[in-house]
Amino acid sequence: MMTTGEFADLCEVKKQTLFHYDEIGLLEPEYKNENGYRYYTIQQAEAYSVIDMLKEIGMSLAEIKDFLHSKNTKKITDLLTEKEKLVDIKIRKMQRIQHLIKNQKRQMEEASQLDLDQFTIEDMKVEQIVLSENILNYSHKDITKMVISFMKYVKQGEINVENWGALIRHEQIETGDYLNYSYFYLRENQLHLTKTFEKKAGKYVIGYHKGSYMHTYQTYEQIKDYLNETGYRICGDSFEEYLYLMDGSSLNVSANYVIKIMIEVEENN
Repeated sequence: MMTTGEFADLCEVKKQTLFHYDEIGLLEPEYKNENGYRYYTIQQAEAYSVIDMLKEIGMSLAEIKDFLHSKNTKKITDLLTEKEKLVDIKIRKMQRIQHLIKNQKRQMEEASQLDLDQFTIEDMKVEQIVLSENILNYSHKDITKMVISFMKYVKQGEINVENWGALIRHEQIETGDYLNYSYFYLRENQLHLTKTFEKKAGKYVIGYHKGSYMHTYQTYEQIKDYLNETGYRICGDSFEEYLYLMDGSSLNVSANYVIKIMIEVEENN
């Protein structure tokens, strides 16, 4: 036999909780003496653990009491099956949140090492990405609708996104039509679940634009000047991806958001 205090220590719970469970008939002590002192047995720790588990998955104390006192085996198994499904949903949600945290941490660590004022030409491997519907020449209103639909698709499909961005076709880059996107896209780690598009392997000029996407034309013009100086020319599409620096306490766009611009290039003949 254990006193209420000892049993509370064993179960890592407050004594007042055990008093309440006794009062509502959920978990009564094995023995009460003539002075009203409660005593519990070690076996009752298992009963408490069941109560704690059922609380953890969202059952009310009244539901738990009915559950523990029920003699209908089918009713019990059906309820447990239902709760098991809810737990699976919660686990997947928490796994997505965990992935988001890890990905955000990685992005911030990588971004902190970047020289945002430098352009480079790098060899990039082939990569599979997931495209939205074609939005070339869409109105701002239609693009907004598509973005909302695309993000809902991601959430409902429980897709773990590595990063997201926008694709601008070669023709738009050449003519300076920098805000006329053809697609939004995702980089994610569950490619077997979705239809993908192949981002070509090859040389890409890489630059960074800090602030609003409305002013990316400035960075694009600087990239074109850089390519002229280094003997390269644009030969493919541009891929823009979005980084969040979290630079200090400010949450404004100009302080925290960076667009990574990657354009396929080749050497001039």
